[in-house]
Amino acid sequence: MLGIERRQAILNRLLEKRKVHVAELSEEFGVTAETVRRDLERLEKEGRVRRSYGGAVLARPSNEDLPFNSRRTVNTAEKETIAVKALGFVNSGATLMVDASTTSLALVELLTGKNDITIITNSVKVLHDFSSSRLSLVGTGGVLRGRSYSLIGEGARATLESHNVDLAVMGCKGLDIGKGIMESNEPEAVLKKIMAGQAKTRILLADHSKFDQVVYRKALEFSDIDCLVTDREPDRSWSDFCRARGIQLIY
Repeated sequence: MLGIERRQAILNRLLEKRKVHVAELSEEFGVTAETVRRDLERLEKEGRVRRSYGGAVLARPSNEDLPFNSRRTVNTAEKETIAVKALGFVNSGATLMVDASTTSLALVELLTGKNDITIITNSVKVLHDFSSSRLSLVGTGGVLRGRSYSLIGEGARATLESHNVDLAVMGCKGLDIGKGIMESNEPEAVLKKIMAGQAKTRILLADHSKFDQVVYRKALEFSDIDCLVTDREPDRSWSDFCRARGIQLIY
């Protein structure tokens, strides 16, 4: 196989699986690990991939900010899996802060069967979709950000800062061991930080595609979360990282 063919095959694999590993590619293509690393280095220089621990991920614009309806159709099964795993954290009578992420929305859908749950949220979708449910909903107020169906700004910040809750449930756009937990826009990144500060327990919901992704704006440090819930086992580097920092990793 020619180098150009091998690099295209690597890109095709990335489109399918989001991440590739040097050792697996070396075995599959019958070339040395060093050859694969050179392929990945070339693809990175072309701006098509970003190398990560043991492999590479697809490069994405750091300020990519997809509309809510586009995000909601991506990895839906994975988000449902994460929601089921996170459900056990929410006891009857709990108070929650919930952000405007699509993965958090999947969890709220499962909470309608629980009793006496109060949710404070900046998500217009949560407020609309569950207005007739048994959930007690508190909207933050603020300025509507139409792309994400979220409420932002001073009004939203003031509401969050005036409440203390049992749980903060948040999604993200990217996770990187060196750069933290990231969001694609400034206003929602600010609100996630406030939510984390007002909760006894902080839960991050992130499907496998968010790992090793660097996006526009850091929202949280890893010290801001207590639990990371994902849909499949991440690389061992992540398991070791979470264990060393006392973060409960659930997959």
